[in-house]
Amino acid sequence: MSNLLRRTFSGIVYVLLFLFAILFSKESYVILTSLFGLLCIWEFSKLINLKGLIGYVFFGITLILILKRLESYAVVLILGITIISSLHLIFSLLSKKEITYLNDRSKFGILTRYLIFSMIFLILLPIYKGSYNSNLMICILLMIWTNDSFAFFVGKNMGKRKLFVSISPKKTQEGFIGGLIFTLLSAYIISHFNTDFTVVNWLVISLIISVLGTLGDLVESKFKRQANVKDSGTIMPGHGGMLDRLDSILFAAPFIYLYINFII
Repeated sequence: MSNLLRRTFSGIVYVLLFLFAILFSKESYVILTSLFGLLCIWEFSKLINLKGLIGYVFFGITLILILKRLESYAVVLILGITIISSLHLIFSLLSKKEITYLNDRSKFGILTRYLIFSMIFLILLPIYKGSYNSNLMICILLMIWTNDSFAFFVGKNMGKRKLFVSISPKKTQEGFIGGLIFTLLSAYIISHFNTDFTVVNWLVISLIISVLGTLGDLVESKFKRQANVKDSGTIMPGHGGMLDRLDSILFAAPFIYLYINFII
């Protein structure tokens, strides 16, 4: 089977599984994304050479406590920590500084701030105004997949100028612009079918998804570059690991959560 066929088949299975879990119930969505989170923790722990079970235990306990008390100040505190950490990672990316984690304590810190807290907000995204909103999550995923797909196709067919050659040689400026334009277009179309937000708000969400999603992809590529590996794992043939598949939405999720819950 060619790499394109493997990539297409595993991608279809992943999308169908995700959509089924979202539409079936809140519980199935939480369970599936939690399993995805555990896989991402396993892959990222290998990238930074962190051993032990502390990451898995901390993720489970934090998720249970947050889901029980969604209105607590802990959510705001964790969101603030995650946003600040993400901005610091963006600064390290753009300034071309190495992301340092010299001991197990600093490794657990970066695992928590970069991955565990971001996964928490991915799980919380469809819980809007106290109730589970499957349509909201599907719209967000559609924009993520639109950005990723058109950035890939436009970049492959029209890309000439590299976006960040030292981290991700295949990404191009043309691909980024193509993904951005089609994501904005998808947001405009979505706004006619989903009236949870205004057209302007959907467009802002699409901007967050496209820009922060691309930066999230680059940040994960930086971690892989420092670990001297091509993919975070092999669980998804043609795509790499689960973290490779979720890196964009994981990085963008806290910013989307901030916008729809505290700014709109």
